[in-house]
Amino acid sequence: MEKTANPRVKICCISSLEEAWTAIRYGASALGLVSNMPSGPGVISEDLIAKIAACVPPPIATFLLTSSQDAQEIIEQHRRCRTNTIQICDRLESGSYEDIKSALPGISIVQVIHVTTEESLQEAVRIAPYVNAILLDSGNQSLLVKELGGTGRIHDWRLSAKIREQLDVPIFLAGGLNPDNVAIAVKQVAPFGLDLCNGVRSNGKLDESKLQRFFQQLKDD
Repeated sequence: MEKTANPRVKICCISSLEEAWTAIRYGASALGLVSNMPSGPGVISEDLIAKIAACVPPPIATFLLTSSQDAQEIIEQHRRCRTNTIQICDRLESGSYEDIKSALPGISIVQVIHVTTEESLQEAVRIAPYVNAILLDSGNQSLLVKELGGTGRIHDWRLSAKIREQLDVPIFLAGGLNPDNVAIAVKQVAPFGLDLCNGVRSNGKLDESKLQRFFQQLKDD
């Protein structure tokens, strides 16, 4: 995938309509709405996800973050939440991406790859032809209580850059991004988009001064 000069920004863990509008006002082009997860921040009810998704203007992408590994469950969950994008945070083990596409035409599918070893590269290359984008994060699916996002940890950006170079779909970079490291991340990985949660929050709430600094760093870069 070609380098993107100005990466799109997805603000994740949106917890209210007020947070949604704050993120959009500062420059977010996508919002992450987190449904039930085994661990991590930002989980809200499906009713609230549907309410926020219904109020966000069309140019803004609304991502339903799901921990389900079953295509039919994901389809049913999306029909309740009505976002324009589905972010699959774990490996799809039952059903297929094609099942989801057939049932939900026009809905984008983003698959999360948790970057750990060279195997992550192989996983991304295998899955990329079937999805609209790949999101590289720093979770750990092998723990007793899975980490599927929101860890606040940086992974190996050299491996992320390698993955980006080999794929023909857009790449989002997540994991430990904040106003202090975003310029370096963009230079090193050159992703299509950036995805962050904790890096622009204080005490779990969106912090406008951090949002301002984050977007300023992108502009300065």
